[in-house]
Formats: sequence, structure tokens, C-alpha cells
Amino acid sequence: MKIAVICANGKAGKLIVKEAVERNLDVTSVVRGDNQTAAQNVLKKDLFDLTTADLNGFDVVIDAFGAWTEDVLPQHSTSLKHLCDILSGTDIRLLVVGGAGSLYVNPEHTVQVSDGPDFPAMFLPLAKAQGKALAELRKRNDVKWTFISPAADFQADGERTGKYILAGEELTLNANGESVISYADYAIAMIDEATKGNHIQQRISVVAE
Repeated sequence: MKIAVICANGKAGKLIVKEAVERNLDVTSVVRGDNQTAAQNVLKKDLFDLTTADLNGFDVVIDAFGAWTEDVLPQHSTSLKHLCDILSGTDIRLLVVGGAGSLYVNPEHTVQVSDGPDFPAMFLPLAKAQGKALAELRKRNDVKWTFISPAADFQADGERTGKYILAGEELTLNANGESVISYADYAIAMIDEATKGNHIQQRISVVAE
């Protein structure tokens, strides 16, 4: 299996690459600058400059793009649209590192985590930008996409336990009543989905056991 990880130098991207390499998968890091990942194969190119030809031959493309400041938050939508456009009509699967703010908190799927009164104001613009990108992605039936939301407490330096719970569109709590997962365990879930998953055109979520 050939996997490309876009924006691989980011915190999530590095751990996703590491997980894939440790499973002896054929991994290519797509980075703008010098490769800082465990991948031996490197494609040095900006996400927005990628073409269909660049991604031909890959089985799975993992989009680990992240934008945090308000001026670039719209790139969550524009970057995903670009990737969808160049993968349109192909059999290449697109797995997206998503956010938790767009997870639902009611069975009717009308209220999202980011709608809650206790949602941190500083994260609201990011949650809304990621939610908008997901809403636009849902309209694409020409791409084999999967959007993977982490738990609400997404811990960059959390430990790798090797265990997680696979859930769906709704915010899911573990046995301790927590919605938490480390980047390392999220990376496991991402590579599991890449190698074994079939959640085509679906949003799934993961939480630590």
C-alpha cells in the first residue's frame, strides 16, 4: 500500500508518518520545506501546487493540513477543495484529519459541540472553519473521502496507549466519561482506517479507551 501524507511536518502529520513507517507501509511525506519525518520518500511541494499526476499511484492520501490563525482559517476549505478537485473521479482514497467541534451532541444531529455555551471562544473560529470544510466535503460524491474527527481533548503530547474506540458522528465518551485522545493514538486510528477501513464518504470519530 502506498500512502502520501500531506503537511507531514506538522505534529499530527509526523506521528501519522511514523505509525505508517513502523508498519512497513510505503509512505511519502509531502512537505514544503525540509523533511522532518520518518519517511524516506519525500515530495517537496506546496499543497496548493499539487496535481493529479503528483498523487497518481497512491492508494491513500492523508490530509494533515492545519491552519490556526484567523487570516488563514479559510484554507481549511480551499485546501480540501483543491485536493478533492485533483482526486476527483479516481480510486485514491482521501483521509482527512478533522476537528471535534463539528461532532454532534444530540441524536437529531442538529447541535454541534461548537454550539455549546462552554465551548472555548478562542477555538470557535477554528471549529467553524473545520465544520464548514466538512459541510463542503459532504457534497463531494466524486471523491472517496473519509473525515476523521478526534475527541474533544486532542492531546499533542499524550501517550500512545495503542487502544481507541471508533465512533461515528456524535461526541462519544469513554468508560471514564471523557472525550480525549492523544495524537499518537489518533495516528493509529488513521493508519487503521487507511489499511482496513471502508468508511467511504463518511465522517467517523475516535476516542481513547
